[in-house]
Amino acid sequence: MTGQEELLMLRALVEKQKEELAAKDEIIAKQNIRIQNMVQALLQARKKLFGPSTETSKKLDGQLSLFESTEALAKELFSEQQKITVPSHTRKARQPGVRQEMLAGLPKEIEEYIIPDDEVCSKCGEDLMIIGKRIVRTEVTYEPAKLKVKQIVQQIAKCTQCGKEGSENPKDHFQKAAIPVPVLSHSIATPSLVAQVMYQKFAMGMPFARQEKDWYRLGLILSRSNMANWTNRCSEEWLTPVYERIHAELLSCEVLHMDETRIQCNREDGKKASSDSYMWVIRSGACEHIQAVLFHYSPSRKREIARQLLSGFRGYLTTDAYSAYEKVENIRRNLCWSHCRRYYIDSIPLTSNGKEIPGSKGAEGRAFILHQPEVLEKYLPWSQELPEVCRLNHNYKKCLK
Repeated sequence: MTGQEELLMLRALVEKQKEELAAKDEIIAKQNIRIQNMVQALLQARKKLFGPSTETSKKLDGQLSLFESTEALAKELFSEQQKITVPSHTRKARQPGVRQEMLAGLPKEIEEYIIPDDEVCSKCGEDLMIIGKRIVRTEVTYEPAKLKVKQIVQQIAKCTQCGKEGSENPKDHFQKAAIPVPVLSHSIATPSLVAQVMYQKFAMGMPFARQEKDWYRLGLILSRSNMANWTNRCSEEWLTPVYERIHAELLSCEVLHMDETRIQCNREDGKKASSDSYMWVIRSGACEHIQAVLFHYSPSRKREIARQLLSGFRGYLTTDAYSAYEKVENIRRNLCWSHCRRYYIDSIPLTSNGKEIPGSKGAEGRAFILHQPEVLEKYLPWSQELPEVCRLNHNYKKCLK
């Protein structure tokens, strides 16, 4: 083999090794991207698992709130803070403590202990002169619930003329006093008793079996089947008209929010206990004078349910991107910014400590949704070109086009 042939062979070998190295570098780059994606997926999963579960954002200037905060409600119980002026500076009075805020709404009773008139000084035996009083401590007493039997007695009167000779009515007439309608006919149930059963069941999560023992301790034998019957009948006879009135008032609003949440219902006809049912929720907007929420249970998520619940509504409806709402007639649909914000948050890369890496496009998108001034100044020309319905009603599909 000549020297020229050996040189060509070496060059071919070098080119082959370069191709192999380039292929390996490409494989390594793809593996690094895959590893980084897996790390980000792990960090995002850890964030969802251990991070905050609420999506509530801080209140911004000019933005209304759907609910009053507990702190705001507590502060309403007290007068405005007074300022104490001292020669050197001005400072605010000490804020009421948590205990004082907690006890502010409870009825108060003063238990005062006085010094007898004939009591003398314990040191020298001379007379005493009252100079003032002081609060020693604040306590909370508990008065256990009690039951009492109430008998409804109706007065009966007899007409003095009916039944006599020459009267228009030949028979005697008995007239009874008007009495209130019972909650349930031929039952010991009263509004307060049924309300307490429902409160313990739905507000406190106490099953009828545990309530049965609690009522027995108070001296009343009230079976769980009886409580279940009371709850069902009173809900149908007394609460259904209230439910329908709330529904009618909501349909008269201009802005509504609507969503459906998966729940599981045991012992439902034709469905397994592990299958999904849905609780449809309608809420009036913060700008409405009617603040109400309607819960509607349905075993399915069909679009017909949305049509039935929104029949007669002619305003703006804010929902997620579920396609069933597209089939509802005579509404102007808006899509929710919070659902759009989730995708931006999920796209923000994280450090190994789970902290967000600043400067990402996902962080910019989230900041734009939250109306942060520094981001709005950057994207102001684009935001001004958005349609009016997009900027006012937060229709994110139009904004993202």
